[in-house]
Amino acid sequence: MYIHVLSGDSLSKPFLETGIDGELFICRECLIDGDVNADGLEAFWEMRKQYLGSAYPHSDVDYDAQVQDEYIRLWNIADGNEVILWFESEAFCQVNLWFSIWMIRNTDARFTIAYPKRDEGDSVFKNWSELTENELKESFEQRVKLNHDDVYLAVQLWEAFQKGDSETLAKLAETKSDSFPTLETVGKALSEIKTRPKKVVAKLYEEGHTEFGDLFREFCKSEPVYGFGDAQVKKLYDEVVAKS
Repeated sequence: MYIHVLSGDSLSKPFLETGIDGELFICRECLIDGDVNADGLEAFWEMRKQYLGSAYPHSDVDYDAQVQDEYIRLWNIADGNEVILWFESEAFCQVNLWFSIWMIRNTDARFTIAYPKRDEGDSVFKNWSELTENELKESFEQRVKLNHDDVYLAVQLWEAFQKGDSETLAKLAETKSDSFPTLETVGKALSEIKTRPKKVVAKLYEEGHTEFGDLFREFCKSEPVYGFGDAQVKKLYDEVVAKS
């Protein structure tokens, strides 16, 4: 049986329109944002629930039912099946991808990754919203099979990121793997995540991009590797504005 783990709700409708068979799961986390270093999985869920509830008070996502229970459901059904991970190549998605693999690492699942189909000249950080229905099908057909070393690498990457171990993360990012084609770039960006994004936002603000929509667009052009949404950039923007 195919088990499809989608990188967000926005992908679910176009995915369903492809008619590809299989059980559907959705990753609704944004693990690149906020603390993730907890002692044990139960403490981790509670930490994330509290953080996201505070950081995004207007979100309509029920963390227990739509995030935690979704991963538990995935763990319960993964054994012996092919788990197809539909994630993009930037840091936001890659961190969620590593965690998804880590969560079901001890099952007998067969892992594959479906990345957005790219044509010559396309950005390595191409996103799902740019694809047609046929291109989504092609992404599925071109999915990459993970071997044991790839799975172990993803587990190590998640554990280094979770602990905030930038040195280990940077070293792991030097690993060459067809399963993680942007790893070197993503690893470097994540090793600088506590300082680099805010510096970029501050620089853009100083250069005259004081309106948030304008600044957000410029940030995405400058730092596509992070894959930040407006919520992540808005927090940085508000901090910069408060100090200006």
